[in-house]
Amino acid sequence: MATQGTLFGVGVGPGDPKLMTIKAGEVIRAADILAYPVNSAGESQARSIAAPIIDDAATELPLHIPMNVDPDPARDAYDSAANQISTFLLSGKSVAYLCLGDPMFYGSFMYLASRMGLSHKIEIVPGVTSLSACAAQTRMPLAGRTDILSVIPATLEEPELEAALTHTDTAVVIKVGRHMKKVRDTLRRLGLSGNALMVENGSTEGERITLVEQVTDDTKPYFSTILVARRDAS
Repeated sequence: MATQGTLFGVGVGPGDPKLMTIKAGEVIRAADILAYPVNSAGESQARSIAAPIIDDAATELPLHIPMNVDPDPARDAYDSAANQISTFLLSGKSVAYLCLGDPMFYGSFMYLASRMGLSHKIEIVPGVTSLSACAAQTRMPLAGRTDILSVIPATLEEPELEAALTHTDTAVVIKVGRHMKKVRDTLRRLGLSGNALMVENGSTEGERITLVEQVTDDTKPYFSTILVARRDAS
């Protein structure tokens, strides 16, 4: 019987291929199978980041993972993905699952790991998160001394969003997308919009950094991030 292969959860970083770690590159080049999530159009941000180091002869496994609020289709998709990956692992092949950012930070890999961790060997290769990349690009410190840093999904209902923004020193609002108006209105109500920066397509050629007060659109790319500082670092 063949020795089981290893499943690697590989963080490819926030967008700039040069922000991938050396270890991520080594694992991607060595893996027998490259798996990654794709949207309904068959596109994968994670794969596009790793593209410069993917060999033309690589065996690839695109996995359709629904990105919507209804959890049932996603559960079915992760069950199917786990079964497909398991087949390769049981045959002795290694699988590298490419994740945008870091596998364990709002990453799809965590849902595979929860399904496969008891029956397969798993290794995780950390990646640069969008938080770190956006902080670097805006030069906005995330936390220091006794500061509290909060990561807040824009998908929260408005009362929960307001409460989270109230009880922190620095906030990073993620998954902005169609929730832009709600987030902007909440920041204005709290008097924080003047201290908030929005980063679209962080660390990529299409990166755009804008003061939230200057944003007029009510919809932004899903992966847009807003950084909010309640006080200056000094």
